Amino acid sequence: MSRCLVRAVSQPGDGGITHLARTYPQAKIVGLCHGFGEIYSIAKILGLQDREQLTFEIPGVNHFVWLTNAYYQGEPLYPLLDRWIETESERYWAEAQTHGSLRPKQIDLYRRFGVLPIGDTGSEGGGSWGWWYHTDEQTQRRWQEDPEGWWRGYFQATESGVAEMKRISEDTSTRVTEHYPAEHSHESIIPLIESLACDIPRVLIVNVQNTGEYVPGIPRDFAVEVPAHVSKRGIDAIQTHALPAGPLNYALRDCVAPWNLELAAYSSRSRQALLDVILMDPWTTSEKQARALLEEMLNLPQHTALREYYQ
Repeated sequence: MSRCLVRAVSQPGDGGITHLARTYPQAKIVGLCHGFGEIYSIAKILGLQDREQLTFEIPGVNHFVWLTNAYYQGEPLYPLLDRWIETESERYWAEAQTHGSLRPKQIDLYRRFGVLPIGDTGSEGGGSWGWWYHTDEQTQRRWQEDPEGWWRGYFQATESGVAEMKRISEDTSTRVTEHYPAEHSHESIIPLIESLACDIPRVLIVNVQNTGEYVPGIPRDFAVEVPAHVSKRGIDAIQTHALPAGPLNYALRDCVAPWNLELAAYSSRSRQALLDVILMDPWTTSEKQARALLEEMLNLPQHTALREYYQ
């Protein structure tokens, strides 16, 4: 029998992997995301330049992951972060007016829970979590948050990047490698394929079903983001340390519960269940508002199939 591995690299990571793993339990399914890579940017801010000397554990669910352990050259990273917060953070925040790592909200969440949010967990983009940092413009200014500006920059960079790739691909006078050198980009899908196909053992960050309680407290049939041993023998997820009560229960409320309801809506083709998903969101202020949002989404010109599917 031939072996096949389903690799999911598009959004939604947690909902997609969860749905596929529940629907096709016999399938081998893995998802990838880049969010964990913020740890390397954080290390550079702290003056740690050699990424090969950095080891870490960042468990959770996709786009909601937390740094439970990190070491540089065998020494714990958190004491260094604590010193940076005490001696460097205020100057850094005053001078660095652009989006980036170790922003005030991210540090406040670390002080609150004792673990640092990584990637979209604490960014001003993504889901702009937690909601209490974004209740109004004054609150956002206090925490140096600008989600609208973040998204504008994201889409502008994406658009210009695609345009640049198109221009290079159409320019037959130069080699593509003159613009994109043939060197490792740290894109995680390449090491994953190499490890599986060429038997190069690595520890990689993956999204898999939580069958082995790799993240304690998350349901076993839900997707989690964890480190895994990857080689020709397959993908073996690694048990991680438990998240503190705060992040764990926010993950259950803000990630697991809405996705379970949305997947139930998909399975039942229920518009009412979709409405219930919107009503669960902390930004929803009334059922009227929720219904208006749902109708607006369903009535977009490109959503004909969606309108027909949900009854």
